[in-house]
Amino acid sequence: MNLEQLYKEHASMVYNLALNQTGNREDAEEITQDVFVKVYRSMEKFREEAQTGTWIYKIALNTCLDYHRAKKRKRRWGIFSSLFELDGEILPEQSINHPGLLLEGKEELARIYRHIQALPEKQKSALLLSKMEGKSQKEIARILNTSPKAVESLLQRAKANLANKLTQNEGLR
Repeated sequence: MNLEQLYKEHASMVYNLALNQTGNREDAEEITQDVFVKVYRSMEKFREEAQTGTWIYKIALNTCLDYHRAKKRKRRWGIFSSLFELDGEILPEQSINHPGLLLEGKEELARIYRHIQALPEKQKSALLLSKMEGKSQKEIARILNTSPKAVESLLQRAKANLANKLTQNEGLR
């Protein structure tokens, strides 16, 4: 297993996952670098019981979760400079740089994206892995270290929570 080859094969997947999790290109690039540093450091520990892509996905997802936790801790100590605050996660409008956002629907998609970011971490991860990454419930279960039934439940709750938040805020736009 060669790091350069792993990077060529999996860097875009890691970057897209990080971009979907953060909504910010710079953060996604930083997370991608961090993931491959972690991959390099743990290559000798990798037991080829899982597929390499699944192993890297787990590292990437955990790195994204660590990134969110660190950001929340940092903000708790005094950063109150944004107009948009969502459950301790500050999401300024200009930080949403996802290439999939089209100009005409950018405001609506940004609103939906903020609601997705506000979901509980496991629900958010399952939803993004399913809808944005096209992963099957079995693949998501392996990545999240849970059962396919639990993934099904996470997806149902994520969709219900998202639908509820969107309908609650329908009149507030």
